[in-house]
Amino acid sequence: MKLAVDAMGGDHAPESILKGCAEALNTYKDLAITLIGDEAKIKQHIEMSDRIEILHTAVKIDAEDSPVKAVRRKKDSSMVLAVQQVKDGKADAAISAGNTGALMTAGLLIIGRIKGIERPALSPMLPTLGGDGFLLLDVGANMEAKPSHLYQYGVMGNVYMKKVRNIEKPRIGLMNVGTEAGKGTDLTKEVYYMLENSDMEFVGNVEARDLLEGAADVVVCDGFSGNLVLKSIEGTALSLFSLLKEELTSSVKNKLAAGVLKPSFKRVKQKMDYSEYGGAGLFGLNAPVIKAHGSSDDRAFFSAIRQAKRMHDEKVVDTIKDAVRVSETKKEM
Repeated sequence: MKLAVDAMGGDHAPESILKGCAEALNTYKDLAITLIGDEAKIKQHIEMSDRIEILHTAVKIDAEDSPVKAVRRKKDSSMVLAVQQVKDGKADAAISAGNTGALMTAGLLIIGRIKGIERPALSPMLPTLGGDGFLLLDVGANMEAKPSHLYQYGVMGNVYMKKVRNIEKPRIGLMNVGTEAGKGTDLTKEVYYMLENSDMEFVGNVEARDLLEGAADVVVCDGFSGNLVLKSIEGTALSLFSLLKEELTSSVKNKLAAGVLKPSFKRVKQKMDYSEYGGAGLFGLNAPVIKAHGSSDDRAFFSAIRQAKRMHDEKVVDTIKDAVRVSETKKEM
């Protein structure tokens, strides 16, 4: 597999990005990476090999840049060039930890949507208490959605969980304010009907408070609601870990207790740590594009690469295309 990596995107680029790439190259012997960015800076943080290429550019898209303007005006930026590598057939997938809106825009304008998919979705795996995690579609690619969009999120999520997470019958849930079938807006009521009458394993409405309990394997919602859920889960986890650390180091007695319980706390942190779950896939594009977390450390970026490789190896995009074709055929019958 050949992977195109935006080496300059993200809060800790390029060092953490390149450390994650080095770990991935050591783990996957069939992986080759093209690093796009400032060549001098890249070479400071990674040992070159025959499986690494560098495409030099000093231009990058910043977090505050307007997505559409940045993609159109900075065509020689590290992010745009990474996506262009996929379009040109020089890479099988692209990853960036940079500007989310710009990456989505680049994916749409350069790689394009799968035929039949109206709106791509930004879709991260999020933690559950059991450690299996769940896929949330959408978390901000589309702030407003139609029923058909959410239904397609369900189709794409179903394929991903089958292919990548090896779940035979992924449980599809619809984010709502209550579990009863008649709850919610006109949008959620119509989507409920569509999912209920599909071939997917629809488990009904799920409430936000039940997500971490593993209420569903795939949860669909509009991007506005999904982004609120995503930020709430991330913020709660960070605050909880910070509070525990403060309390456990507040006295000698607590420090001694923390030393005994350290292995248990480490396991809890791993279950709730986004870095173990990879990035957010831009589902609905014609090739795998992964948005790594903006504050990714080397472990988080490695997990994003692992996710991209699984999507490529399991031919997730091709399977989504087939699933959409079948879905469209059934609608016509």
